Amino acid sequence: MGSAKKLRKKFENPKKLWDETRLKEEKQLVEEYGLKNMRELWKAQTILRKLRRDARRLLSGKGAKLEERAERLITRCKKYFINKDDLKIEDILGLKVTDLLERRLQTIIWRKHLGVTPKMSRQIIIHGHIAIDESKVSIPSYIVSFSEESKLNWFGKPVSIQMLEKKVSTETPKKEEVVASEVKSE
Repeated sequence: MGSAKKLRKKFENPKKLWDETRLKEEKQLVEEYGLKNMRELWKAQTILRKLRRDARRLLSGKGAKLEERAERLITRCKKYFINKDDLKIEDILGLKVTDLLERRLQTIIWRKHLGVTPKMSRQIIIHGHIAIDESKVSIPSYIVSFSEESKLNWFGKPVSIQMLEKKVSTETPKKEEVVASEVKSE
């Protein structure tokens, strides 16, 4: 039984699932941006792939209403991904996955120092402490437009950074730290 919305997978799997270099690069990006799993990275790559595909189609000159389609694509990219006035379709082809990941709500919260780490920023968002233009947003993968970035703030009572830093320092120590403390005590 399916939903009336016809929900589908929002990402494409990599062609070679067990490619060692790709796995290392993706693992590094997942750790750097505090993503939940590889699937979130694959979603960003799929969005980027679709943007590039549309740009290549427009550059080839095939299809109807080229100017209208080009204007829609450029407007979308100006709103979310590239903050330039004189944006061209060729600039869209130069986008990278990191450009897309930088526009996620989770990353923007972290970069604005509302969260100490990317993972903590994710938790702050999921727990409903962040609002954009006075409305609560609880989706870490929300793509923030450039106009919404200035409207980003705490929802309700702000969470103190000192409390967050204390929470990070009191988390369970890493395995190496436990082993080192046991060696010192002996």
